[in-house]
Amino acid sequence: MGLIEFSKLPVNTLVGADWKTFKSITHGQLVVKKGKYRLTKFVCRLLSTCAGMQRRRYRKRLADKPLAADPVFILGHWRSGTTFVHNIFAQDPRFGFTTTYQTVFPHYIMAMQWLFKPIMGWLMPSHRPTDNMELAPDLPQEEEFALQNTCPYTYYNFWFFPQRMQDYCDRYLTMKRATDDELADFKDKFMQLVKTSLWNTAKLYRKSKNPEERNLRYEDLRYLSKNPPHTGKVKTLVEMFPNAKFIYLIRNPYTVFESSRSFFTNTIAPLQLHSIPLEDMEHNILRNYAELYDAYQSQKQYIPKGNLVEVRFEDIERDPMAETERIYRELGLPGWDRASKAVQAYVEKKKGYKKNKYEYNERTIQLVNQYWMRALKDWNYDLL
Repeated sequence: MGLIEFSKLPVNTLVGADWKTFKSITHGQLVVKKGKYRLTKFVCRLLSTCAGMQRRRYRKRLADKPLAADPVFILGHWRSGTTFVHNIFAQDPRFGFTTTYQTVFPHYIMAMQWLFKPIMGWLMPSHRPTDNMELAPDLPQEEEFALQNTCPYTYYNFWFFPQRMQDYCDRYLTMKRATDDELADFKDKFMQLVKTSLWNTAKLYRKSKNPEERNLRYEDLRYLSKNPPHTGKVKTLVEMFPNAKFIYLIRNPYTVFESSRSFFTNTIAPLQLHSIPLEDMEHNILRNYAELYDAYQSQKQYIPKGNLVEVRFEDIERDPMAETERIYRELGLPGWDRASKAVQAYVEKKKGYKKNKYEYNERTIQLVNQYWMRALKDWNYDLL
């Protein structure tokens, strides 16, 4: 347990944004929680004076450095099991990833990490409050929070300003209303994030007790992405990484709705700067799931043959080793024999993990049947 409970955070994650991004995200916004806003703004302004150090180091060390291989993307709506699958694949040391520390402090990964990371580890909770998943500064994390602190063109701005959730969805979740300049800035910032993540993973491995891991360098690593918002940007990702591999997860839509409602309403509260009624949040979840699902279905045609595996999360839960091996095989990913022992150890450790249990009330069943019927039918889930 960290020093500060997640529900009582005095600031939100914008403390790690660069000053230009902070101003762009917050300009003209309705701010009700003024104390949290002022403290976040003060810390962000103070820290951003150090951001230039990383920009200089990035230009010198990484800007012109190519990737060893195009990334592997784990896609799917929130609460579809993407975190579990991300953690499974991250057991393979040949993958590099964005860490939890980096999502909050993306500008202080090549400089100042020695100072900020211990403080973050001391303050942050040891488990995610909504589902008890383990938290620590160096564990893998979805990269959208890092993108949010480097680029204002992200759906995750809704964490701070939930009343604009639909606007952010239409503009940035699928990029269908993003301008050419916004799209270009997103691509640039994402490429920087991928490269700094690989650099940081290699740095972490240098401290490993395993000689094989200790010898891994930036050039040996492949980026592993877990980021639900990327599900609506497949065409853009293929433009950036023509030979990227994709793992698309789907889970029982009734469970996804119940879990998403709980996750978003509980997690958003400590970060938001104004509030949103529960009924509006429900509507947003229902609408945005459909937006994400439709965007993926229309854009997956751009993925080259052999570079996509679609899987039900329930199948991974039932036999994670067999399903993971199948994904490696179908995507042509090397190294399963080497990685399988570490994956097995992780799976065994998680066998006692207690998941949240959901009971579907009549309202949940009605809403899911009304808005998400196509997903239920496409993936052969039983109708309730």
